[in-house]
Amino acid sequence: MSRIGKKPVSIPTGVEVKLSGNMIVVKGPKGTLQFSHRREVKVAVEENTAVVTKVGETKKAQAIWGTTTKLIANMIAGVTLGFQKQLELNGVGFRMAVAGKKLNMALGFSHPVERIIPEGLEAKVENNILTISGMDKQKVGEFAAVVRKLKRVEPYKGKGFRYVGEVVRRKEGKKAAA
Repeated sequence: MSRIGKKPVSIPTGVEVKLSGNMIVVKGPKGTLQFSHRREVKVAVEENTAVVTKVGETKKAQAIWGTTTKLIANMIAGVTLGFQKQLELNGVGFRMAVAGKKLNMALGFSHPVERIIPEGLEAKVENNILTISGMDKQKVGEFAAVVRKLKRVEPYKGKGFRYVGEVVRRKEGKKAAA
């Protein structure tokens, strides 16, 4: 039984949640997000809460119940506070800069690497820390993962992208023959 699905999602003041069919639209100070939920669950908005209930007792309904509740909670948090991920780039000669809607990086390859920043996201670079922020949690996490995959942190010298606060286990290098 889902513990997340049982709990109603509270709607703070200044946030408006509308239902039309299986489409949920959340409007807040930062913008608007929408989500089309599955038919295995039913969403009801009552005063300052949104309640998700299962339709039937299938395994699919059980699986989707908590997920839908959490997606609605994330949309409400996104339009009020927003989400952000921070990546740290370590390595001699590695650098990055934001130019318009592009992220330009020098990662030790023979060519510079460019990534277009998706619509609805902001990227800022301060020293060697890249901050990706936006109101859609999935887009923020996905773009951070795409950038991180370009140059993952390696375990010998610690060069590459890592999340701020991430601990990378370092390996010992080869031993010199005596």
